[in-house]
Parts: sequence; C-alpha cells; structure tokens
Amino acid sequence: MSAFTDEIARRRTFAIISHPDAGKTTITEKLLLFGGAIQMAGAVKAKRDGKAATSDFLEVEQARGISVSSAVMSFEYRDCAVNLLDTPGHADFSEDTYRVLTAVDSALMVLDNAKGVEARTQSLMDVCRLRDTPVVTFSNKLDREGLDPFELMDNVEESLGIQCVPLTWPIGMGKRFEGIYDLVNKRVVFYEPAAKGRRNEVVTLTDLNSKDLDGWVGTLLANKLREDVELLGALDPFNPELFMTGQQTPVFFGSAVNNFGVRELLDQFIDIAPPPQARATTTRTVQPDEEGFTGFVFKIQANLDPKHHDRMAFVRITSGKYERKMKMQHVRKGKEMAVNNATTFLARDRVVAEEAYPGDIIGLHNHGGLKIGDTLTTGEDLKFTGIPAFAPELFRRVRLLDPLKSKALVKGLEQLSEEGAAQFFRPLEGSDYILGALGVLQFDVIASRLENEYKVRAAFESVPLQAARWVTGPGAELEKLKTEQKRRLYTDVADNLAYIAQSEWAVNYAAEQYPKLSFHKTMEI
Repeated sequence: MSAFTDEIARRRTFAIISHPDAGKTTITEKLLLFGGAIQMAGAVKAKRDGKAATSDFLEVEQARGISVSSAVMSFEYRDCAVNLLDTPGHADFSEDTYRVLTAVDSALMVLDNAKGVEARTQSLMDVCRLRDTPVVTFSNKLDREGLDPFELMDNVEESLGIQCVPLTWPIGMGKRFEGIYDLVNKRVVFYEPAAKGRRNEVVTLTDLNSKDLDGWVGTLLANKLREDVELLGALDPFNPELFMTGQQTPVFFGSAVNNFGVRELLDQFIDIAPPPQARATTTRTVQPDEEGFTGFVFKIQANLDPKHHDRMAFVRITSGKYERKMKMQHVRKGKEMAVNNATTFLARDRVVAEEAYPGDIIGLHNHGGLKIGDTLTTGEDLKFTGIPAFAPELFRRVRLLDPLKSKALVKGLEQLSEEGAAQFFRPLEGSDYILGALGVLQFDVIASRLENEYKVRAAFESVPLQAARWVTGPGAELEKLKTEQKRRLYTDVADNLAYIAQSEWAVNYAAEQYPKLSFHKTMEI
C-alpha cells in the first residue's frame, strides 16, 4: 500500500451516542485519557474545583453540566488516528446529533446498565439504521446494581432489532462487581473500587476451571462466570459483515466513571471499527482513496473563541489529502477558496493542520460563506447527500429587550440558526421574527448565547403556532400560495419558503388545497 492508503487505513472516525445520563461524556473523557489527549478527566459536574468536561466548551454547557453541541476530538492510539465526536445526549438538540452521524463511519452506543435501551437511544439507533452505520455497545455503570447481562442483551435485541455478541463479560455487579472477562483474549481483568486502591490488575487465565479464579473472586462468582461462558458458547460468533451492515453489535461491559473496562473497549474497537468509508453524492459514490480532494460541511459553530467572535465550519474529508495553503472549490458558490489555516480539534484546543486525510475532521474559519451541507472539492461539481433538516415543533416570537441592538439580534439569530442551534424565520408579511426548535431547552440556550456572545438580551414569547413545512414546487404555484397565504409564509436563514400554521391539521389542509406543491417535514440541506 502507498503512504496515502496507509494513512486512510489507520483512521477511525466515530460518534458516541446515548440517552442523557448514561455516561456518554464520562466515557468520552476516559477514551481521551487513554489516548493521551488529556492528563486529567474533568467530571461533568465537578464545579467545586472549576473543572468541566473537556468536550463541553460552551459556557452554557459548563454551567449546566450538559452537552448541547457536538465536539470533535482527535488523538492517536496504537498507531491509529482516532476522530471522536461527542454528541449532545439531550433530545432537544437531536438535529446536531443527526448531522454528526452523517460524518462518521461507526458509532459507540452507551447504555445505562440499570435501564437498558431508553427513548433517546431508540431514536438515535433509528438514524444509524438509515445509513447502516456499524454500532458498538458499551453497557455502563456495572459498579451499580442493574440488569442481568443476558437480560440487557435481550432488551437491546428486542428494542433495537440488532443481534448482540458480547466481547467482554461482567463478573458480578454493584457491590459484588469483581471485574470483566475478556472473551476474545481469554483473560480476566479484576476490579477494585477507588476507595480500596483500585488495582485493576490483568491476569491471563487460559483455563477458567483454574482454582486461581476462585481465589480472586470467590467460588460463587467463579462458578457463575463458568456457567455464563458456557452459555455464551451457544451464541453466534462476531461476524464482521453483519457488524458492518448494522445487523450485529459487539457488546462490552464496564464502569466509565471508575475507568474500568474502557481500555478493553478501546483496544477492540480499534481492531473492528471500519476505516473511512465511501460516501454517496447526487451523481456518484466517492471512494476515500481517490486522489481528488472532497469534503462536506456537517456543522457550523459560532464563537468557539468568544473573544474573536469566530465561526468555524467543520468539514469531514471524504477523499484526497488536505495540505495547508491548498485551494478548494466551493461548489455551491462556484468559487475557489484558499485554505491557509485549517485546524484539528481537542474540544477547546485547536492546532493548525499541515495535512489531513479521509476520515479526518478539519475546521475552516468561516465568515459566512460556508453553510451546513456545502461541498468542497478540487474542481469536481459534487453534492453529498443525507444531511438532514427537520421542521421545528415549537415556536416562539423574538422580542428584543434593547431597541438599539436590533442589528446584533438579527446577526446572532442568523449565525446561531446557520449552525443548527434553532431555526430563524422571517415573515413575508409583518415584522415578527419567529424562532423554531425541536425542544424547549434550545430557547434557553439561544437566549444565553445571545447575551453572552452577542451582548443582546431577548425574550421569547409564546405564539399560537404548532406546525411548519418547507414548501417547494412550480414557480407559478408558489406565487399563488404567496398571494393567498402570505400571512402564514416565512423564509428561513437559507431563504427556503416555509408554511407555519396553528396546527398539523391546518398544514395538511393547505397541502390538499395546493396539490402541485410539496410540503416537507424534513429536507436535505
């Protein structure tokens, strides 16, 4: 293989997904710790000593102890270049997560061992299934009482319709949690809680019938492990093809907060997770080993550095090699752009990238020219598919509290809308600005960010609106709609026409009245 294909083969780009409070941000920090990317993992809510999660870089995230925006982190591990994307766990910020899932090659699903599959996990897996994304499962919080591991796997299989294949297995749980058995390498990793010194010793036991096992964990748990492993022998083995098509998930067990079982997860994840995969466009499929550079913008983040009011476009490289000072074609605008200072990320920390390869995520300083869904190439006219936008379900009228800050308000709403924090609509008739979102918490975050980053105070007032659709169709029919329904029509930040009404029934009725037009609840960006 050439040096170029070697670099592609050693990339692993994945997202971490979970229901809130399953331990997603904690396991992110521990993976970074093993990768040498950080020296100390900051507890997500450790406010007493000023620490905040490395992946939570927005002020509102650090204050509330939640993730509301995806963070990109890169590190080296066992000669692999790992690109990890920590996604928001809260359902109110699902749109950001859905877009991130278009930019990765696999996903790590974190489950709370006591709760199994929860609602948010279900919806995220539905998105993964749309793209046949390979999914690895980590059952977290084994240091607490929870579901029997067989029961947990049954729950996953029944709820998500995916076959489970355990690659590690717990020895006890809660106060009786003694460690895990590595089913691949035939070894036991013993666990002690931090209060007792936490030895986390690794002992290779090629024969589980050895009395050494009884000496470590006691006869009762040793016999239970032997019985469990015998039962596991009846299950189907790990099948890379089924894993790659999203039909089978390897399962790992551990406790992220105690840093236990995470190294075994990372070691085997590196071995089985796919390198960069092909990506579909409207005209053809792009292979990662093609020489021509291609990439797409899947996220815009405003004010990564509030002091400079910067805006960053996150670009997933899909083929070719990025080199500093190279020129790219901005396909939507049909213009060439020189890129002198693309960056790679470790949450708050940014490093100027001299080069980057397929699978890597680079950040481009953006002054409004790049939008989510834009394609960058070395000349070819391409448009990547599959980056979604969802019609909002909640609406608020924006009221400016300082009349002298109207320009700053519009700028803030436009920029935050472009990065996907919410959706900003201007009416065709009247002067009310409308903000649309998928969850109530989004409005709180927008208000906080407007005040902290744009120095604008705004209130969000309830409006009698409950449903929105984007409208497309023949020009003459659109003009007819604008004439007859002007008071219900708005344009979003990308100038797409939207119909916003008081109920789902009203939207559906409008669709019946204008059969030549299409009313979209979702659309590709």
